[in-house]
Amino acid sequence: MNRNPYFRLALIALLLILAVYIDLSDKILGNTPFERNVPISLGLDLRGGLQALLEVPDGVAVTADQLSVAKTILQNRANALGVSEITMQVAPPRRIIAEFPGITNPEEVVASLKQTGLLEFVDMGDASPPEGAVVKTDYAGGGTKKPAATSAATSTASTGPTATPVAGATAAPTAVATPEQVYHTIMTGAGLDTAVVGTDGAGNIAIDFTLKDAESKIFADYTTNNVNKILAIVLDGKVISAPRIIGPITGGRGNITGNFTAKTANDFVVQLRYGSLPVPIQVVSSQTVGATLGAESVKKSVLAGAIGLLIVILFMILYYRLPGVVAALALITYAVLSLAIFKAWPIVLTLPGIAGFILSIGMAVDANILIFERMKEEMRSGKVLEQSIDLGFRRAWSSIRDSNLSTLITCLILFIFGSAFGASMVQGFSITLALGVLVSLFTATFVTRTYLHAILDRLKAGEHPNWFGL
Repeated sequence: MNRNPYFRLALIALLLILAVYIDLSDKILGNTPFERNVPISLGLDLRGGLQALLEVPDGVAVTADQLSVAKTILQNRANALGVSEITMQVAPPRRIIAEFPGITNPEEVVASLKQTGLLEFVDMGDASPPEGAVVKTDYAGGGTKKPAATSAATSTASTGPTATPVAGATAAPTAVATPEQVYHTIMTGAGLDTAVVGTDGAGNIAIDFTLKDAESKIFADYTTNNVNKILAIVLDGKVISAPRIIGPITGGRGNITGNFTAKTANDFVVQLRYGSLPVPIQVVSSQTVGATLGAESVKKSVLAGAIGLLIVILFMILYYRLPGVVAALALITYAVLSLAIFKAWPIVLTLPGIAGFILSIGMAVDANILIFERMKEEMRSGKVLEQSIDLGFRRAWSSIRDSNLSTLITCLILFIFGSAFGASMVQGFSITLALGVLVSLFTATFVTRTYLHAILDRLKAGEHPNWFGL
């Protein structure tokens, strides 16, 4: 190790400043494009909320991929309602377990989950609805609609906003949709074959799509007869895009251009490909769950963790003396960094998750004990303090590595089984324990070592043996 630890100290100081900033804030990087909310996220057992069991009806064939896609779509719907910190887990072969901590509108959430989802391509004529506008269509199920000879709705003069994605044109529309009008559905999302993020001729981000054979002919006829008209893409009655047709789209291939970013383009592709649920989903049961542990239990858990940490620090100081003080500083660093990671990720904390974090503190202490015992052995053999520190770390590393690796493997097994059986609390425990172990490895092998060299290199252990518990 470099005998000048001050560069490493500066790096640790920067990490600590950032971590403390996150720990003490509910929002970071305010009034910037990178603004983020970073509250402490509590799970269903600590906050209460809604728990729902969703299932594909018996007799409907379902694959693991279809169940996973259905989970993603349902999460997007719930997020659109403003429900945060959602946990949804696939429970093969045909169930999804959903948890919505802290919600105040369970009826609205359940109603959203019961929707089947319908993606429509709607002839708007000259009307250009803004994103999110609610429109009525003539679709009543039963397959792809035939294109109308003329636009299905009569537009009215207006200076409404232009839809963001446009199929290559920039001319402003002359009309907007009105709620009382009924518009014609050209086809549904079932007609899409593929939708991917691509680029246009100028290298800008665009959405490339292909259609199935039957819909390809319908789309070609419609676009040929409706150049410069608006074709809205509507999901569950709400407009998600309203591109303008700039030319006939034949051959079953086309693209949508506009002011896309990589993220908005990917989100749009997900809506196009998965706007409709791949299989029907029914709500088997739902129940409003009270906070079984609540704020008081959170306080007691945090208090218990603080008491445990204090006892460990006292033990390290009393037994290892000056190195114990260094270990206490490293443990405090560990706690500050871990909390910042939990908030910035964000990790939804349940009581088992808090237990996993507290358990990882023991792993951090275990690493320090191995290092300090090796150091004392080297010092007793007559080596100088600087050399004893480096040898102590080097010879303790194999034991630290193996013990932490075995814990990480156990965490992976717990996470896999928790995911397979819909046990979110088991997953929470495994995630917080694994993150805690990784942070403890960093603090034990980097932070503690840096602190030891910065504080002890200039001391002579032989002159102060009591300072080292010799």
